[in-house]
Amino acid sequence: MNPLHGIFLKVSSVIVFIAMATCIKTVAGDVPPGQTVFFRSLFAMPVIIIWLTASGHLRDGLITKNPMGHVWRGLVGTIAMGCGFTALGLLPLPEVTAIGYASPLLVVIFAAMFLGEQVRVFRLSAVALGMIGVLIIVGPRLSVIGTSGMDALQTLGVVITLAGATFAALAQIFVRKLITKESTPAIVFYFSLTATVLSLVTLPFGWVIPNTTQTALLVFAGLAGGVGQILLTNSYRHADASVIAPFEYSSMLLALLIGFFLFDEVPTLTVLAGAAIVVSAGLLIIWRERQLGIQRNKAKQSMTP
Repeated sequence: MNPLHGIFLKVSSVIVFIAMATCIKTVAGDVPPGQTVFFRSLFAMPVIIIWLTASGHLRDGLITKNPMGHVWRGLVGTIAMGCGFTALGLLPLPEVTAIGYASPLLVVIFAAMFLGEQVRVFRLSAVALGMIGVLIIVGPRLSVIGTSGMDALQTLGVVITLAGATFAALAQIFVRKLITKESTPAIVFYFSLTATVLSLVTLPFGWVIPNTTQTALLVFAGLAGGVGQILLTNSYRHADASVIAPFEYSSMLLALLIGFFLFDEVPTLTVLAGAAIVVSAGLLIIWRERQLGIQRNKAKQSMTP
C-alpha cells in the first residue's frame, strides 16, 4: 500500500478523463454521440490489451463465467456514456461535470434497493443533501421547459445528463455484482468490447466522415479513455477507496478551467453553489464509508483469538 502513489494515479486518471471529455466536446457539434462512443470504446481496447499483456492478466481478461452479466453491464454503461457525450454538446463542461456527481449519490440508493446493502440515516441524509445540490444546479434549466431554441436544448441537456448519471450508477451496481465472480481485467475488457459492438447499432442514424482533426480528436479520446481506466484501476491497488475517492472532485476545478479558457464558458453562481453542496455530500458519504470500514475491521480483530 502506497497512498501517495494511489492518489497520484487517481488524479492522473481525472486529468486524462477530462482531456477525453474536452476532445469529445470539441467534436460534439459535428460527430453524433453513437459514433463518438464507437471511437472511444474501440481505441481504448488496444491500450487495455497491451496493459493486460504487460501485467500478465491477458488470460484473466478473456475468461468469463458470466458473459450475459458483461452484456447487461455493457448495455447500461454504454447508454450512460452516450448520454454523457450527448450532454457535452448541449451544456457547459462544468455543468455536465457537476450534475454527473449525482451518480455516486444514486449508487447509495441503488445499492440498498438491488444489493440489499444497509443504508442508515447519516448516508441517506447526505444523499438528500446532495440531491438538493443537484436541484439547485438544474433548477434554472428546468424552469424554461416549454420554451424553444437554445433554452430548450439546454433543458434537454440537463435531462440527458441526469439520465446518464442514473445509468452510470446502475452500471456500478452491475460491476459490484460482477466483481464477486469475475476478475477486474475481464470487467474492463468486456465493457470496451460490448460498448464498441453496441455503438454500431447507431450507424444507420447519421454517422459522418470526420475530417483529419476530428478523427485525431476521436482517436485520442479513445486512447485517453483506455489510459484513464488503467490509471483508475491501478490507483485502488495502492490505497483504500476512502482515501482515493475524494480526489474525483478535482475534476470540477479542471472542468472550470478548461470550460473558461477553451470554450468561453463561465459558470453561474447557482451552478457553483449547487456543485459545492453535491461535492460536500459526496465527501460526507466517503467519510462515513471510511468510518464504517474502521468499525468493521475493529470488529473482526476483536473476534480473532
